Amino acid sequence: MTPTPNPRRRLGLAAAALAAALLLSACAGGSGATDPDASGDPVSGGTLEFGRVAAVTDFDLNQQITANNAFAIDKVFEPLVSFDKDGKIVPWLAEYTESDDGLSYTFTLREGVKFSDGNDVTPDDVIFSLQRHLDVGGPLPLDAPIDAVSKTGDREVTITLTAPYTPFLSELASFSNGIFPKDFGGVSEKEFFQNPIGTGPFVVDKWDPNGDLSFVKNAHYWQQGKPYLDSLVYKLVTDDTQLQQQLAGGQLDAIDDVPAANAAQLDSGSGTVLSQTTGWSTEQVFFNTEREQFADEHVRRAVALALDRDGITKATTFGTAEVANALLPPTITDSANDTVKSLDFDVSAAKAELAKSAYPDGFSITLTLASGDSQRAQIAQIVQESLAKIGITVKIEQLDIAVFRERFFAYDFDFMLNSGQSDAPDPNGFITFQADPEGFSKSYWTHYSNDRVTELMKQGRTTPEGKERKQIYLEIQQTLADEVPYIPLFFPANLKATRDNVHGFTVLPNGSVRFEDTWVEAPAN
Repeated sequence: MTPTPNPRRRLGLAAAALAAALLLSACAGGSGATDPDASGDPVSGGTLEFGRVAAVTDFDLNQQITANNAFAIDKVFEPLVSFDKDGKIVPWLAEYTESDDGLSYTFTLREGVKFSDGNDVTPDDVIFSLQRHLDVGGPLPLDAPIDAVSKTGDREVTITLTAPYTPFLSELASFSNGIFPKDFGGVSEKEFFQNPIGTGPFVVDKWDPNGDLSFVKNAHYWQQGKPYLDSLVYKLVTDDTQLQQQLAGGQLDAIDDVPAANAAQLDSGSGTVLSQTTGWSTEQVFFNTEREQFADEHVRRAVALALDRDGITKATTFGTAEVANALLPPTITDSANDTVKSLDFDVSAAKAELAKSAYPDGFSITLTLASGDSQRAQIAQIVQESLAKIGITVKIEQLDIAVFRERFFAYDFDFMLNSGQSDAPDPNGFITFQADPEGFSKSYWTHYSNDRVTELMKQGRTTPEGKERKQIYLEIQQTLADEVPYIPLFFPANLKATRDNVHGFTVLPNGSVRFEDTWVEAPAN
């Protein structure tokens, strides 16, 4: 699961939101990829400049989690299996078979797969890469009960488990399970991740951890004829207004984040195309339950009842998002968004709930968010106004994104606005990251703990997909809705945009772009 605290949306008033939503529904194509047939066959060559709001700071795939790094890492490193634009698990570096008892998975590497330095990928490289991840753990660990990772042929690796593990392939599809050379190709870890070598479509050329990142094409890429681009540049543009202006002006070929209020404008603009796709993320209010006020469940429930999620969604997403009733987006397996009974907007009930708490007369508290994100700034104002009606005084604290991350990673906040981003289609990753008190993030930095939820999470990992597993995740989502360690607000769309000469711009449900499919149409003479 990838936290995505990056600035990316612009806001407006509710009336403007309605008008923009109507315009957007009339003109948005809703596609995650431009059809190459619309402009003929793909053309090789050229450079694509991609505007992003945060710099790439690290390529250590086993140690990273935030979107700014994850979606650069996955251009260099690739896993054995991956997922397509619909979220379906597909073979990637290897074909695979699963034993009938679910305890053994055999992976056969594609013939001719090479690293970007021209060396063949071998089972020894696979074993080294996965073992390093098992040793490191990291924010997206391999939690499957792996007994052994063994070479069973010249191009074959077999992974055996001590018990069936339903989300295994989904977990293995994460960017954090990318394959790299055994022994880091003979250099130190530090040296390797400064100049990483992988199987991905691109190779790092120039990299400023505080600025831009330039890739060049991997001449040894296993997908014949790809990537089409000669080079790809991640341009750092920290202001969402500047992103849009530079795209419209032609200084950028594509942008990673489109403010919802500007989606219709970009889609109908001259020379620009909107990409709007469903995703795996949930916009949320997160409580630090170590703060005495938010340790009180009645307080958290009162806050949830005081917030009009439907109104917030309409006012701030301009028709591009779906109201959240449960934690899991509908695009994730076993989402219960249509079933969970959420705490819906009711000011009288909010006041009554607060009266049951240790703070019946209210209190003062600070809401923290990243600066430069105009959508979350608007949400913060709505939260502030809404909670004032039940006696809670909210101070809004906006921090530089790097400082914001440092603060919430250190649990140094009262409550915050942020979003959770799944890295796979199975519910286990999302639920574990947000509700496991012993996990990397301690329930997404909330310190929430519920023994029943923890037990259900364990059951969900070993229960085969079907009615029983669906019921397990329904109970988890209902419990989270009742106890409210966080308030799911809405499920945002993946909103990106390109110039109209960019084609094959394929957006995955996790928000990453398959740039190996992207090509740039040459200007007409």
